[in-house]
Order: sequence, then C-alpha cells, then structure tokens
Amino acid sequence: MFTGIIEETGAIKRVERSGGGIVLEVQARVVLEGLRAGDSIATDGVCLTVTSFDDSSFRADVMPETARASALGHARPGDAVNLERALPVGGRLGGHLVSGHVDGTGRVAAKLREANATWLTITAGAEILRYVIKRGSIAIDGVSLTVASVEGDSFRVSIIPRTGVETTLTRKERGALVNVETDLVARYVERLAALPPSLPGGLTLDYLKENGF
Repeated sequence: MFTGIIEETGAIKRVERSGGGIVLEVQARVVLEGLRAGDSIATDGVCLTVTSFDDSSFRADVMPETARASALGHARPGDAVNLERALPVGGRLGGHLVSGHVDGTGRVAAKLREANATWLTITAGAEILRYVIKRGSIAIDGVSLTVASVEGDSFRVSIIPRTGVETTLTRKERGALVNVETDLVARYVERLAALPPSLPGGLTLDYLKENGF
C-alpha cells in the first residue's frame, strides 16, 4: 500500500523485453535506503517487486498484463519515473490509500498555468471515469491528487509547485500517456452496492450492521 506522496524521481536505466514481459532497471537514490529484495516500490504508480538492486538502481519484473494496462509497457531508457516505497506500519498517510494496481491509462489533453498552479486535463475511458468524482482522490503516475472537475471524457487536476518540482507531472506534454488509479473506496462501494441474489430487499443499513460494517 502507498500514499501517493512521491519520494523522488528516478530514471529508467534499462528495458529488457521478452515474450510480452519486461524487466526494468531503474536508477534511484532515496528509495534504495534500507531496501531488500522482495520489497515493493511504486514506479509511476505501478506496484513493482524488487528482484535485485545495487547502490544506484533496482531491477523489477513487469508482467505482460501490467505492461498492457499501464504506461510501463511503453517504457524507454531515459524516461523519468515517480518513485515511492510502500507505506510502513505507523507511517503518515499524507495523500490517500493507493494500491499500486492501476486501472488503466489516460492522456494529457491540455496543460495550463494559473498563478502558482499547473492544470492538467486528462482524458480517459468510461471504465475509469465511472469512479472519478469532483473533489475525490485520484493517483496520476502514482501522485495523489484531488479531482477538480469532471466533464465528458475527461477530468482536471491542479498541481501545486512542490508537487511540480518533486514529480514528473508538470513535465508531461499534451498527448503524454499517464497511469491512472481511481479511489479504492469507490470500487468497493460499487461492489457492495450491487444487488446480490441472496438480498431480495437490496443492500440495507440492517444488513451492513449485521455483517460488521
């Protein structure tokens, strides 16, 4: 589990492709501190398991399904990526709960500066937008952001200067592919609210109380 508060930006050092799968070597510094093989690092919002590392980089496998569902499938050496280690027990939850299991990708449709903020308009498919609401939380390339508005096939987010400096988001240009993870809560609520065959009366407060909610 992650928070969407990026610890540093790294860079793709090497990309090895084989049969739809990918092995990435990522140059980093901060996230290597105290690192062990098997630890999780969110790389542009995608939860990757570290297979090996040295004093300047780590390696991780990207499964074919992850490559298809995320922008990491298009990774190239030299690409900058946002990096965050998994949230430690007792750690501060500065953003929102981010699983690192991206829902899919979107594209930057527009970028606009307003005073000290940078606005990004992101287009995405209906399967993602159904979970995006105004003032809700969303992770873009692993960065925890608040949705400012939703309209048609797109939504807008505003990036503060600190986030702009410490992540890759303000470097994205129109047409750039980004990883999108919607709020976990929205997906669980949709699942719970579906009418199960065993609940002819629908989902009620009494049912939730009886089942520990």
